[in-house]
Amino acid sequence: MRTALDTNVLSGEPSAREIESALFEARGEGGLVICASVYCELLAYPSATRHFIQQFCRETGIFLDFLLDEQVWEQAANAFVAYVQRRRQSRAGSPKRLLVDFIVAAHALLRADRLMTLDASRYRRIFRSCASYERSDLDLNTCSFKACLP
Repeated sequence: MRTALDTNVLSGEPSAREIESALFEARGEGGLVICASVYCELLAYPSATRHFIQQFCRETGIFLDFLLDEQVWEQAANAFVAYVQRRRQSRAGSPKRLLVDFIVAAHALLRADRLMTLDASRYRRIFRSCASYERSDLDLNTCSFKACLP
């Protein structure tokens, strides 16, 4: 079971031990992957360097997926357009979510079996029909996206 990672899982927000345990477990279940958008966000962290991020990914077995094909972009676009239309129809104003969230979700949907994130509710709203489950010992959520595929 391949696990895509959201930026917030790797940003140091929860304790390092909890994340290390969750990453080790997920890696053992089928591997870890981040899309180019997550990589770019990680590079933007204060004091993060390209060398550090690349070395960290190598040492932890995280695959950097730089190839986002048309299918990923179309899935992200469709979800983003639907989100914007819902916001407009509800008169909630302009969109509050960034396009990168939709790219991360589309990449997880099409290139992995699940997405590990600290904010599964955001991704459940992006792809409303997705099943999800949570680790009870950690405020770390994993959304299973294969249920969303036609």
